This record gives sequence, structure tokens and C-alpha cells, in this order.
Amino acid sequence: FLHDSAYDGRQALDMIKKEHYDLMLLDQMMPGMTGMEVCQAVRKDSQLPIIMLTARGEEIDRILGLEMGADDYVTKPFSPKEVMARIAAVTKRHKAGAAGQKREIEKFEGLEIDMKGRNVYVDGQKLELTPKEYELLFYLVKNKGIALSREKLLSDVWGFDFYGDDRTVDTHIKMLRSNLKEY
Repeated sequence: FLHDSAYDGRQALDMIKKEHYDLMLLDQMMPGMTGMEVCQAVRKDSQLPIIMLTARGEEIDRILGLEMGADDYVTKPFSPKEVMARIAAVTKRHKAGAAGQKREIEKFEGLEIDMKGRNVYVDGQKLELTPKEYELLFYLVKNKGIALSREKLLSDVWGFDFYGDDRTVDTHIKMLRSNLKEY
């Protein structure tokens, strides 16, 4: 893998505006901006896959990292082999998701989902969803009418390599519902 490194969050944001990157490894504790702030800023304009690497391993930190848009969250200490495996899994899912998108818009009473552009509109107003919220909504739409267990959602949306609590699904569903109710 070719890589660059940034001293702080502001430099990282400048770099991704100028260059194309396949993935971002992001530390939570950086000078200037936190990893969460950088992640949120990236998510405003990009679906760039992000893996948080951090010493902050509390459940709330992991949940917040994923809710802010990180695709995976790895706590220190970790093995380089594990990080490489997670990079491979996240990039594979990202590429498969991009390749598998259709050029169509799914419409439901006031809800429009642009499958190609990964945009969601409620009554014409664009929703700001995290990448994981979008993937979850996309998956639910593709499987409408089918009862799906938490385990099935974790496996198919988060991937077999997801390490965490199955209540993550509940949290993301709650956030998705909250976003949809705002409009």
C-alpha cells in the first residue's frame, strides 16, 4: 500500500482535498482536531473508508466513532496483521458497495434514495447520514418485506469481521429513525 501521513487533523483534511486516497487510518487523539472531528469533516463531503485506531476503547467511544462515520474502530494495542486484515475487509466492502450500486432512485412516500449517489431525501430535503446509516438503509430497502435479525444485519452490513456488541444495530436503527423523523 502507498501511504501518506499527517501531523494533525487539519493537515489530513487538506491532504484528502488534494489527493485521492483509498482509505484513512485515523487516530482519535491528535493535535489540533480530534479524530472524531476529522471523521465528521470528511463525512460532509466524502464516503472515504475510515478506520479509527485509538487507545480509547470504552464502548461509548467505539459507538461514537462508528456513529460519526468510521467504518471500523480498532483499539490499541493491536497487531499489524489485524489492522491489515481490517483494511482489506473495509476496502473490499467499500469497493463491492460502489460496484454493486444501481443507477436508480428508490421512492417511497416522501422518501427518495439515490442508490448511485448515496443520497437520501425526505420530501425533497437531503438527509445527512453517516456511511453506516446509509449502508443500513440501503440494505433494508433491498430486503424490504423480509424480517432480518441483528446477527444478519451485523453480518451483511458490518461484515463478518465486526467485533463489537450486537446492540450497535439498535443504535444505528435509532439514529436512522431519528434522522427520518426530522423531516
